[in-house]
Amino acid sequence: MKIAVCISHVPDTTTKVKIGADGKTIDPAGVTYIINPYDEFGVEAALQLKEKQGGETIALCVGKESSKEVMRKAYAMGIDKGILIKTDALLDSYAVARNLADVLKEINPDIIFFGKQSIDYDTHQVGSLVSEMLEIPSITVVVGLTVENGKVTAEREIEGGKEIVEANLPVVIAAQRGLNNPRYPNLKGIMAAKSKPIEERQPTYTDNKTEVLAMSLPKPKAKGKIVGSDVSAVHELVKLLREEAKVI
Repeated sequence: MKIAVCISHVPDTTTKVKIGADGKTIDPAGVTYIINPYDEFGVEAALQLKEKQGGETIALCVGKESSKEVMRKAYAMGIDKGILIKTDALLDSYAVARNLADVLKEINPDIIFFGKQSIDYDTHQVGSLVSEMLEIPSITVVVGLTVENGKVTAEREIEGGKEIVEANLPVVIAAQRGLNNPRYPNLKGIMAAKSKPIEERQPTYTDNKTEVLAMSLPKPKAKGKIVGSDVSAVHELVKLLREEAKVI
C-alpha cells in the first residue's frame, strides 16, 4: 500500500505575531515554525496504517527551504520518504492544492492524509481541493478510521453528533483531533532523520486565485466595567447594555 500525507510549515501557536512591513504578511523575525498540529494526526494515521498493512509512507510539503524542518519531523516520527515542492512564492490554497495534486497524480497513492486545516490561514480547503483535482472522494474532520479490503469506514464529526461514511480507495482523509495520539520521535528516529534525503520538486503552478490586500491584528478588547455586586445593579446593567454596548 502506498500512503501519502501532506504537511505544512506554520507559525507556532505560542508565537506573538507581528504584521510585516508590506502590510500583507507576518513578520518572520523571531517566529518559531512547526509542523501543522492537525497534520500530525495525519502523519500518525499514515504510520499506523503502514504498521498494520505494510507499504510505503510519503510526506509532501509545499514551501521554502525552511520547510525541510517539518519534513525532518515527519522523518523522525517514521515517514519513509519526503518530497518538498520548493518555492519562495506565497501561494494560496488553490495553488498549494494544484501543486500537491500534480505530484500525487504521479505517485498514485492508495490513500492521502491531510490535517483538517492549517492553523495559519484556516481555510479548510486544501484537502478537498486535492480530492476534486484527482477526482477521488474525500472525507473530512475524521475522528475514527478503518481501512480494509480496499474500502475505508470513517467516523466524522458533524454539528450535534457524528456520522459514519464509507468510501472506496483511493480516498483523501482530513484528520481531526481525536483520531489518534501522535507519537513522539525517539532519539534513533531524530538522528536518522538528519541524514535522510528530501526530494525537491519545482512547482508546476504559481498563479494564485486570491490576493491578500491587507493584514491587520484584531482590535484590543475594551476594558471591563463592574457596575455593582448585587441585584441593585441590574437596572444600571440593562441601561448600559442598551445605551452603551447596544446589544439589547
